[in-house]
Amino acid sequence: MKFLFLSSHAHLALDPAAKAVSGGAELQVALLAAALVERGHEAVIVGGDTGQPDERRLRGVRTLLGGKFHTGKLWDTLKALPVVLRIIAREKPDHTLILGWTSWMFFLLVFRRWLRTRLGFICGLDTEVNGGFRRENPFRGFLFEYGVRHADFRWAMTDYQRDQFHRLGLSCGLYRNLILPRAKPRTAPKDIGLLWVARCQPIKRPHLFLDLAARLPETRCVMVCPDEDRPLWESLELRARNLPNVHFLIRVPYHEIQDYYDRAQLFVNTSEAEGFPNSFIQAAQGATAILSLAVDPDGVLTRFGAGLCAGDNLEWFFELAEQLVSDRGGLEKLQGRALRFVTELHDTGRNVDAFLAGLGPEGISHPTRSAPTGAPA
Repeated sequence: MKFLFLSSHAHLALDPAAKAVSGGAELQVALLAAALVERGHEAVIVGGDTGQPDERRLRGVRTLLGGKFHTGKLWDTLKALPVVLRIIAREKPDHTLILGWTSWMFFLLVFRRWLRTRLGFICGLDTEVNGGFRRENPFRGFLFEYGVRHADFRWAMTDYQRDQFHRLGLSCGLYRNLILPRAKPRTAPKDIGLLWVARCQPIKRPHLFLDLAARLPETRCVMVCPDEDRPLWESLELRARNLPNVHFLIRVPYHEIQDYYDRAQLFVNTSEAEGFPNSFIQAAQGATAILSLAVDPDGVLTRFGAGLCAGDNLEWFFELAEQLVSDRGGLEKLQGRALRFVTELHDTGRNVDAFLAGLGPEGISHPTRSAPTGAPA
């Protein structure tokens, strides 16, 4: 089978020379595309044009330029539309896939029959299926949800998302996040007290991490925050500069970020909402405990004992952090349990099987080769 993914920056996660980074959705697209190639399928990623070369092959995945659709601006989208449509018509993929919210779900649906491809949607954030995105973005949300409802295939990546699809009367497959393979064994000393890694977006509530760092002045804190929302980022950078215990980084390449998770004692998430954060998996791979303000997808932190969630109670969140930093024994217990949920839920080979099963008999019956499991070292 041939799969085509429309994803702004997924190629960055496949390119060992890339210094730029993007988010977890793009990482998951890259990992899935590469895993499908390992199974003997074809995979193409159509990415946003940020000056990278066209027609490259990275880890067996062909990457093509689709124009500047990644900006989100209406004029850029309209200019990119014929470019993307021509690519799909030329490539003739069996399946064209999008991970995460975008009005491109609607545009591709309009041309689906002409393109003779089946359209699939993979859910990234809970707000894509519980109405949150449409409430925040009424017009784009309407186009997006219309595309999702009329797609040929849908996949959830958590039990909660699957339940939300079913509540809407929509069928879906279920597979869980794939694992970015480790570049080297975990040997680094745990010399970072608190680690925060996320895109610079209001939904991530990054200033709350700096609030926490200010309350723990003796604790070494590292914040990795690419400058996506420039005004927000500038306010963070200015504030972090005045906190001597905070090391503020604008970006770390995909192939280097695991070292930070390995070195951290406690990974901190302050987001309002997520799907299943890749950062939870990478923290667990590093035997790093997790403290989340609000996000605990499918209860994994509680169920596996990999960390703690404050239920969006900010004062309790601060208190839990203070307790964990001062209680080395309790922190080490959480760290010791962290690997468990990765091993049980996120085996790459098993989840690629589950993705293909979401295609029905076609996916199940198609001959495949065994893929590496991606289990943590």
